[in-house]
Amino acid sequence: MTDPWVALEPGADPAERVRVLRRAHERFTEAGTVPRPVRAVVADSWRRSARAGVGPDGTASVELTDGDLGAYRAEHPLAQVMPLFRELMGTFASDGSHLLAVCDAHGRLLWVEGHEATRRKAGRMNFVPGARWSESAVGTNAPGTAVALNHPVQVFAAEHFIRRVQPWTCAAAPVHDPRTGRVLGAVDITGGDGLAHPHSLGFVQAVARAAESHLALLAPRHPRACGPELTALGRDEALLTTDGHRIRLSRRHSEILLLLSRHPEGLTGEELQCALYEDESVTPVTLRAELARLRQVLGPGVLASRPYRLTVPLESDVTAVERQLAAGAVTTALTAYPGPLLPASQAPAVVRLRRRLADGLRAALIARRDPDLLADWAHAPWGEDDLDVWQALAAAHPTAAIRARLAALEAELAAPGDWAHA
Repeated sequence: MTDPWVALEPGADPAERVRVLRRAHERFTEAGTVPRPVRAVVADSWRRSARAGVGPDGTASVELTDGDLGAYRAEHPLAQVMPLFRELMGTFASDGSHLLAVCDAHGRLLWVEGHEATRRKAGRMNFVPGARWSESAVGTNAPGTAVALNHPVQVFAAEHFIRRVQPWTCAAAPVHDPRTGRVLGAVDITGGDGLAHPHSLGFVQAVARAAESHLALLAPRHPRACGPELTALGRDEALLTTDGHRIRLSRRHSEILLLLSRHPEGLTGEELQCALYEDESVTPVTLRAELARLRQVLGPGVLASRPYRLTVPLESDVTAVERQLAAGAVTTALTAYPGPLLPASQAPAVVRLRRRLADGLRAALIARRDPDLLADWAHAPWGEDDLDVWQALAAAHPTAAIRARLAALEAELAAPGDWAHA
């Protein structure tokens, strides 16, 4: 079976594929429909790009320069693995007229290194450190799409959404925090058509895994025994880290642990049932069965009853962001926020908490008026339609691209559904 994340199947003619893709791209930009030969991952990305207001003749914006860029890179976790990236990919990039690029979790390029002439050529389309290459800013591209989907991906030639990027081919893989599983950014190889080979995607995947292993070795050893931690932001199913092990929880178990972590005094069965279920016809037997299964996952002695409560403190990434917001550390809070809380959950108490956390964070960003922080939110999947944030961003940093996106968003919200049938 053909790997859907690889751009060209074995034996495909690259020149012919470029011609087909260009015709498909023109058809999409003119009529909003995607012809069948286009890969599903690319077609979906084109649709997201269009909904985000990206134009096919746009360009990337450079957001960080000079001292601001240097300070941001120095503090970023991926700075610790740049020597490894250079060791594994530097020679390959330079000898093959390619570029090694590393972006953060918001698609902002941190490092772009490699063949000098290729780097100068890439600079003409702002493929440079400090430029935002998120999918919502410049459309389909390997580093931006890899971060958006949290999956390694290859993007070939006219699969790129913006026309000036279509002479290029790239492959990128996300890099995760080995302790929490949070996306830190992506590592990318960019160059010519030769990178459309499946080996280039496997190569960046292997490099990303090596980086995660290296980060795990660099993780500080705490002198005290760490208690269990729950990672629930930006995930439909939470991760429980305990005794050095990571357990992926079901959605319902994620909801239960999250709610119990916020009520150390415990919750009665009736309180927990109201917090979890919209449907009043759900019986207490259903909840008791879920709790029995959760006890098996947690092990003996962790989940007590009458009332239901945890016998050990459980730290969560939600409370970490809340503490940072309360302390006024808006930049740190945004960095620690990889996305909405259990976004697929419909549990009433989780929905309220999700909204309260997001509203608190976005309100702090708007009040701060920092264009970089506002852009991080606006270009994230959860912020691409956030009119208030885009208005604040346009006021703080009124570039042509930002004003155009704001105008497109205002028009879309006034007449919704224009792209719904794309």
